Amino acid sequence: MTGSVATHPTQRGAIFRRLAGAVVVLWAAVTLTFISLQLIPGDIAAIMAGQNSYEGLEDAIRKEWQLDQPWYVQYVHYVARLFVGDFGRSYVKREDVSVILGESIGPTIQLALTAGLIAVVAAIAVSLLTAGRNRALRSFFIGLELLVNSIPVFWSGLVLLVAFSVKIHLFPISGADGLSSLVLPAIVLALPTFGLLSPVLREAMERALDQPFSLTALSRGIGPLRLRTHHALRHGLVPTITLAGWLIGQLLGGTVVTETVFSRPGLGTTTLQAVLGKDVPVVFAVVLIVALVYVVTSTLVDLSYAIIDPRTKGTS
Repeated sequence: MTGSVATHPTQRGAIFRRLAGAVVVLWAAVTLTFISLQLIPGDIAAIMAGQNSYEGLEDAIRKEWQLDQPWYVQYVHYVARLFVGDFGRSYVKREDVSVILGESIGPTIQLALTAGLIAVVAAIAVSLLTAGRNRALRSFFIGLELLVNSIPVFWSGLVLLVAFSVKIHLFPISGADGLSSLVLPAIVLALPTFGLLSPVLREAMERALDQPFSLTALSRGIGPLRLRTHHALRHGLVPTITLAGWLIGQLLGGTVVTETVFSRPGLGTTTLQAVLGKDVPVVFAVVLIVALVYVVTSTLVDLSYAIIDPRTKGTS
């Protein structure tokens, strides 16, 4: 009873620190994005007015969108609206930002989740196959991991697009209709993530296989496969999950290039168009979503440690 009561302040403190950290991350993301967009050359009012602008139109646009106010007033006004869940309206499309993001976020989530699943499954499979085993096979996959980490996403995307869509017509060239249109973009997006996860997991498994508990388990009759899947893999997943949580940002960032190469609708394409058009409300909303995903992912990663390795409960 005493022990359980004593843990409550620690738990409350940890929760408070996570919430405070989440607020700081979100605020920093919004602030840095606002400053960056202010430094980008160009006039938002001129972009919105277009080539067929007439006298007085740009001034009217500035007044309508409060662009005639000092930058710090614009910043305070926008942050205040965020607290009530108002992302505003797009400068370019003249639609609610929530509507624009609602139409584009689905394909991006589908692409990022599929790519992440492919990368994790491939990394686990390769690590189980190569950890502490045949040196030639291990060297082959090490070379493969270095290769996929060195190739830019747009280049590998173009190669696969030409090979499997243009030459043999196995997959569609563009769009997001059906599972067949998801295969190549997901593979392209998964390759660099796999190239980073696989060596980390393999090295962690090899360290676990060299520990005395592995020899003890083998002496008690546990087979090599069970030793790898039930013991070495569990120990190797702790540093791998830490890296995987950080790679969530890479997956979301990679969707910009991947969706552009494969002409897929999604959050990446919407973000690119918004940045080029200085569509500040859309960019702000995307930054908030990405920052929120990062915060949630980091929290889930922290919580998963105790499940994978119970020894971390006392140190979390």
